[in-house]
Amino acid sequence: MEKTYVLDTNVLIQAPYAIECFEENEVILPMTVLEELDNLKKDEGEKGANVRKAIRILETYRGKGNLIEGVETEQGGILRVEKNYRNVELPSDLPEYKSDNRILKICVGLAKEREEQVILVTKDILLRIKAQLLGIQAEDFTTEQVAGHEEQYLGRKEVFVPEELFKEFKKKGIPVQNVYCCDENGKSICPELFENEFIILKADQSSKKTQLGRVEKGMIRKLEYKKAAPYGVSPRNVGQYFLQEALMQPAEKAPLVIVKGMAGTSKTFYSLAVGLEKLMNHPSGEYRRILICRPNALFDSDIGFLPGDEQEKISPLMRPIIDNLEQLVDSNDKERYLNEQELSDKIQEIFDRGVIQTEALTFIRGRSLIKTYLVIDEAQNMTPAQIKGIITRAGKDTKIILLGDPNQIDRPYLDDRTNGLSYAAEHMKGSPLCWQITLLPEECERSSLAMDAIRRL
Repeated sequence: MEKTYVLDTNVLIQAPYAIECFEENEVILPMTVLEELDNLKKDEGEKGANVRKAIRILETYRGKGNLIEGVETEQGGILRVEKNYRNVELPSDLPEYKSDNRILKICVGLAKEREEQVILVTKDILLRIKAQLLGIQAEDFTTEQVAGHEEQYLGRKEVFVPEELFKEFKKKGIPVQNVYCCDENGKSICPELFENEFIILKADQSSKKTQLGRVEKGMIRKLEYKKAAPYGVSPRNVGQYFLQEALMQPAEKAPLVIVKGMAGTSKTFYSLAVGLEKLMNHPSGEYRRILICRPNALFDSDIGFLPGDEQEKISPLMRPIIDNLEQLVDSNDKERYLNEQELSDKIQEIFDRGVIQTEALTFIRGRSLIKTYLVIDEAQNMTPAQIKGIITRAGKDTKIILLGDPNQIDRPYLDDRTNGLSYAAEHMKGSPLCWQITLLPEECERSSLAMDAIRRL
């Protein structure tokens, strides 16, 4: 049976193409949604851009017919604009002057008139709750959703291999069809392995024997950079060996690296270490610079109108980067902070020489980045559209590193299934140009307190 979907404004702000995602069903835009789009159309940044794109899509359909009466979409459905149902009564504690409640009135009015199912689509959880109280079915916009956090791709897997093949691993590698893992009943099964997936290889006759490898064209091969120590930093756990392997690979072979993991797993620290190694310790000529972006946790990425240039405005966002650089430029834990001015001067020199540059995410749009080591920190606070915009900015010999923790999202309307980091990770899974690794909680290296808190809290 065909359904009627009523769209909230925030759906179009997040995904302006949403009106074309409901197949042969009817999509209704309340008049108050058009009013809110009108109020937002001059906004800067991604929000304003998405609103204007949604308006242009509406204009295309307006040219095909009367939106009040309904216009057929390319998917075989109907798009219609609905005026307010003035005669519909809502409970007195839901005042009509609020846009959310005007949307609810339309949903209630349509439900009374029609036999088909009426569904409110909104990213506002509280509006979904209010709809439920009125007997209206409400859903999130799920087109951009990926699997839940527990089901998402980790970029790593533990498998077993026959003892005789294990011994030849470093010399010849192992075909992926010769490894196996065990299901819940202890039965051997052949695991699905993706290109560039990292592997913990165990000998089946002695599980204490392990090797680390990576899937490449149907073979599991040894790590190339296992013995590397970029900028004097050495891996402390399995996850960091995998992370180092992905970061050290040249941009030609690994142009996109996606790293997920909780705070304290050294995502940013290690990314900076490899970048500094490539540009300062052993200049390879691979990159011209390290460019670091960190999205604002506000809904939009506008850096505001406060006094100061771009660098002064974004400096609070970049403070975590400075914290990591303090540890990298002076590896002596006992003497590092004895002379704060000297430490600060060392870091400032790196910026003055142009080795590291920081930039607001807003200004990446429209650029083509050449021979750049691009680090996007806190990428879980980006939308799928922003992530796509970043990845498509990659020019020749540029390496993009997306870092973040999908469980630490500060941006409204995003969660562990709809944020840009998880979206990119799931959609780029298996690409020969994308390397991924999820660092586990037990691989946190921040402090003894942090580790204890992970176990207890």
